[in-house]
Amino acid sequence: MVDQSRARSVTVITALFAVLLVAIVAGVGLGAVSVGPTEVFAAIGRALSGESGPVSDAVIIDLRLPRVLLAALVGACLASAGVLYQAIFRNPLADPYILGVSSGAGLGAIIAIVSTTTATGLRYGLVPAGAFAGALATILVVVRLASRRGRLETTSLLLAGVAISYILAALTSFIMVLFRQSMASVVFWMMGGLTSASWRYVGMIAPMFVIGVVVPLLYTRQLNIMLLGDERASQLGIEVERFKRITLAFASLLVAAAVSVSGLIGFIGLMTPHIVRLILGPDHRLLLPASTLAGASIMVFADLLARTALAPIEVPVGIVTALLGGPFFIWLLVRREGVR
Repeated sequence: MVDQSRARSVTVITALFAVLLVAIVAGVGLGAVSVGPTEVFAAIGRALSGESGPVSDAVIIDLRLPRVLLAALVGACLASAGVLYQAIFRNPLADPYILGVSSGAGLGAIIAIVSTTTATGLRYGLVPAGAFAGALATILVVVRLASRRGRLETTSLLLAGVAISYILAALTSFIMVLFRQSMASVVFWMMGGLTSASWRYVGMIAPMFVIGVVVPLLYTRQLNIMLLGDERASQLGIEVERFKRITLAFASLLVAAAVSVSGLIGFIGLMTPHIVRLILGPDHRLLLPASTLAGASIMVFADLLARTALAPIEVPVGIVTALLGGPFFIWLLVRREGVR
């Protein structure tokens, strides 16, 4: 039985890796000028070996590849954060966007953006730091508001997330009024997009992604136990409150990494874990890595759709994910409440 479970896990992860590879090749190859898979791999090979190539190599290596990899990292960060939030709150509706964490990270990042007038090295450090501080502060406030006698209530959690999101949106608008010279760029950034993707951004969030995912992967057994409830988890030897705080910190780090480079992109953290859970079940030993890979693939495909659907006009990818995630969230609410 164990061997069958392990073989199934390997099969699923391998399949998801293959899907992600297809998504990356499609994302790099398709656009205003389409490039075949052979040319994509050849250009990457020449870049790695230091050989000179045709002009199309610059499009592939300098423009499309960093954007596609950044999209994959953003999707992986948001999906992984969604898994962690849903595990800690034992609520499949928990999501960085719905809980207001993305808005908090966005406010922190915007404060950092308007505080630095140019895209200097200082900004590259301040934006993720501001996003992390905003994300962490927001989730702590939401949890505090939703707690009743030490217990988190689902309805209170969602209402607190929505309320805090509105407050943060108002504060963001106020900052935009104060710094009108930055309003256009901030508005477009808030819609969620990857137009400013670069290798520097990839290098900036890659370490945050690795830290935010690898460490929770070492504690998937504890995440499974948390599903049994705080009392049972405590009986089984878990320091519940400490484990919650640590997990929330890593989840907030993932949200901050995504928001700092892409703006506000909703519903990836809600849709991906829930879809994967419906297919594979709630075991976090498989759910967390599978959701990470699936989130990366979904985000790459969403960004490809945003770039090509109305070409030459580019739609912010946050709009695409909202159009997909909004109906999914409504379906999830209806299904959860048993409404027909």
